[in-house]
Amino acid sequence: MTSLAILGVGKVGGETAFLSAALGLADEIILYDAYEPVLRAQVLDLQHTGIDVTVSTDTAAMRNADIFIFAAGTPRTPDIKTRADLLDANVPVVKRCGRHLRGFGGVVITITNPMDANNYGLWKMMGIDRQRCIGFGGQLDSGRLACLLREAGIPGPAWVLGEHGEHQVPLFSKTGADVGVEEREAILSRMRGASMEVIRGKGGTVFGPAYHIVMLIRAILDDRRDVLSCSCVLDGEYGLSGCSLGVPARIGREGILSIEEWDLDPWEDAKMAEAGAFVQGLCRRFDG
Repeated sequence: MTSLAILGVGKVGGETAFLSAALGLADEIILYDAYEPVLRAQVLDLQHTGIDVTVSTDTAAMRNADIFIFAAGTPRTPDIKTRADLLDANVPVVKRCGRHLRGFGGVVITITNPMDANNYGLWKMMGIDRQRCIGFGGQLDSGRLACLLREAGIPGPAWVLGEHGEHQVPLFSKTGADVGVEEREAILSRMRGASMEVIRGKGGTVFGPAYHIVMLIRAILDDRRDVLSCSCVLDGEYGLSGCSLGVPARIGREGILSIEEWDLDPWEDAKMAEAGAFVQGLCRRFDG
């Protein structure tokens, strides 16, 4: 029996639960939210689909889940300029969760922003292998880059590494096209503001995150061994450690099977170093 646990079942957590049930990815889905009315509503709404899946709110059972999704905490609103600005609000939530699930045996997917720092924090607090702690964000950023590349008439695959935030690193070198620095910076500027238009319009991003989260869940459960842009706790990869950062990772049943170290051009290499330094600063909140 495959069990999926989701802590925080608001917009993204709730949609992820629904898509996971609709696609038959889990036999049991364990939901919890600190706000009881939302939790009750999401459980009922999921049960009313008639999908053959067990829905539970037993937080003790989360320890035995195959995949645990951390989506709890304060979400981003139009008043919050960057994802990193949520760190102070969400560090206590990460610490409580990490202590509660210390020694967890499955795979963790971190969604709550600032995602990279929170993924590092959960890894530290839970005391699990770094291969089993995956931060979500790079897939969504890559999807947004793909839209912008199409608009610009730039061919090739869309990959975004670095921070899931202001210090994103779009890999223009992977497109095979000659993209100048001015155009790169213009596209990067649009990427940084891509989510805010959605947040202002309907209160939060839902479809994009939930879809890509479910693709990540499926890659794990089906042992697909696909290479995806995910935030991984680094130990020397890309010359960085002491942080979790978006890198190309091969994902399978055990979580992060390997981290691929791609050659970056000078512009990308500089952006990656900036991202690493910035996120290292955030991650220090969980050290010591």
